Parts: sequence; structure tokens; C-alpha cells
Amino acid sequence: MRQTIFVRNETISMLKNFLADHLKGYFEGEDLFVLVDRLHGEVFRKIDDRRTIKVRIGTAGYFAKIHQGVGWVEILKNLMQGRLPVLGARNEWLALCALRNAGVQSMTPVLFCERGLNPATRKSAILTESLESKVTLEDFEPGEPVLKRKLVTEVASMARKMHKAGINHRDFYLCHFLMDVPLAEHPEAATEEDKEPVLHLIDLHRAQIRQNVPRRWLVKDLGGLLFSAFEKDLTRRDLLRFVRIYSDRPLREVLVKDAEIWGEVVERAIKLWFQDHDSLPGGVTRLLAR
Repeated sequence: MRQTIFVRNETISMLKNFLADHLKGYFEGEDLFVLVDRLHGEVFRKIDDRRTIKVRIGTAGYFAKIHQGVGWVEILKNLMQGRLPVLGARNEWLALCALRNAGVQSMTPVLFCERGLNPATRKSAILTESLESKVTLEDFEPGEPVLKRKLVTEVASMARKMHKAGINHRDFYLCHFLMDVPLAEHPEAATEEDKEPVLHLIDLHRAQIRQNVPRRWLVKDLGGLLFSAFEKDLTRRDLLRFVRIYSDRPLREVLVKDAEIWGEVVERAIKLWFQDHDSLPGGVTRLLAR
């Protein structure tokens, strides 16, 4: 078996199974999906058709996402709502490969398998290396202005690369950006090299891949990201820095030519906030004031 990597502008070629060489000794003798389905570990998520567990194989940690088939009811419900259903692990496998090609740090997939032709009952699984000693940006408050600027720059750069590669995340929130714990817990003791934040983007099971990301999906991704940052100590300068890095064009040009789309991003973020709140935080009201 060989690994297949998504390459933009080329046909996606997928084999039914992929298994990294260093794991082949642990998965022998039986159907690959059956072996993965038998794994036991710490349960992180379990719903009717899917479960996510953290397992140890040899000396290393991995996350296994095991899909049992979504059923026709779920497929029809999604189609009636104008959404493409997520049928299994293949979606995340393709997204992880595409992110790697785009230069965006994410999880490293080491196993993929799929069984069955019927989309309602198809079984599949993906195994990724565990990202140890990380903290989400949702839980992290950068005390130093320099570190905050670096994080804003890095998140904007990752978003630009992802969207430029034709990938939209669909769950694009700060909680899905992971950063090294040592830098998060003891920034004052970090070396200059340590102070360059390395982020990993996770939870790609709903991601979509196209030649180009449609505007509505750009707005949904960026609006979700802004919404998740409403309770962070952001300044207007931070937002403008993000816009400039993401757009990769002079800020003055972007604010004139792309004013409408960034207005839609703000509207999307506010709409998401009011789903669970009665009013915007005071800091956000001042932040978004023109």
C-alpha cells in the first residue's frame, strides 16, 4: 500500500487502505478495519455512528476515529437541509493530506481504511498521531503583546494557506488551534526559539475541498473564527493585522476592495454570538465600531 497525497488541480487517487510502515507489525492477519475497531482506549467522543478514542500502540499515543455508517435517515436529512453529509473517515483523510500539501500544520495520519460501497453503511477509520502537551488557543491568554501579535499573524497565515488551497474547515474556531504547552504555561522562561509559536489545526472531519472556496464558506470560516475570539483581549490593530496577513495585500487596498466581504464576516460572528447571548461584550462593541 502507498500513501496518497491530495494535489491541487490533479485527480485524487485513493486506495482503500493506508498503513504507515512503522505500524504494520501491529496490524497483521485480519481485516484492517476490524483490527482498528477492536482498539481500546480513553473515549473522547461517542455518538451513534462514530467514536473517537485515544490509544497507545507501542510507546506512542494515537487518536482513532471509527465510523460505523451514518444511515440513510442522516444522509437524507443533510441533503434536505442543503448540506453534503459526512459519510466517514475519508473526508478527514483527504483534508489532512490537503493541509499538508498547503503547508499548514495539522495532525499526522498514519492509517486509513474503508469498507463497503453503500454510503449509508460504509465503515471507515482513521488513525492520527497524538499531539501531546498542547493547549487550545481558546484556553490560552497571551500576556505579552509580542506573543499575541505572533499568534494573530500565525492564525491568519494558516487561514490564508488553507483557503488558498481550496479547503474550508466548517468548524473554524480557536478551540481547534493547538499550541505547545511549555510556551503557554511559562512564556517568561521560553527561549527566543520557543517564543515562535507553532500551531496545529485539528478536527477536520467536516472540511470541504474544492478548486476554490466559495465566498459563503469563506465568510462562515472567518466569521466563526472571529466569534470565537470575542472574549479575547483583541485590539482593532490586531484585527487589521489579521486582515492584512490573511489577504496578503496592502491593508489600504483590502479595506476598500474587500470591505463588503469583511462586513459579512463581522455580521456572521455577531449572529453566532447572539445564538447564546443577549448582548455583545462591551469590548467587542468598541472593537467593531467603525
